[in-house]
Amino acid sequence: MTPFRRRRDGRVSASFQPAEAQLLLSLAEEAVELARAAAATENGETDPALRRLLPDAYPDDPEASAEFRRFTAAGLADRKERNARVLMDSLAAPSDHAVRVVLDEDQASAWLRTITDVRLVLASRLGIHEDGDEGHIHDEESAMQRAVYDWLAGVQELLVLALRP
Repeated sequence: MTPFRRRRDGRVSASFQPAEAQLLLSLAEEAVELARAAAATENGETDPALRRLLPDAYPDDPEASAEFRRFTAAGLADRKERNARVLMDSLAAPSDHAVRVVLDEDQASAWLRTITDVRLVLASRLGIHEDGDEGHIHDEESAMQRAVYDWLAGVQELLVLALRP
């Protein structure tokens, strides 16, 4: 990845290697699927990743949480999907060459929200609950998930820094 940089026109740009672009695309696609699944579930959902994407508004009041979810879940899932689609559209179809993205402020915000959603899901699957947690790394898959989690943190930080005035 070539880090995000602010351009003279106020937009930010970066380049991603083909494998990085493909990874971002697949993670964004998964974020859309998970947001839809989270919106479709009942209050008693047992998948912590889905609960982390659309948490209960009233953890101590299941009835109020269910009512709140009934009115808000579809709209939240729609917004998460729109954010992920912005990321996917800006990457276009990865090729054998680096993929350059140029983002305006709204697109960059959508990227940040999508990366946050993906990192929340990964954190949930790894058992990361707060800063400083290492998570449960017990096999190759969890080690890879942790590497992706950390890489996304770097992408997110570089994007935030590039957006600073």
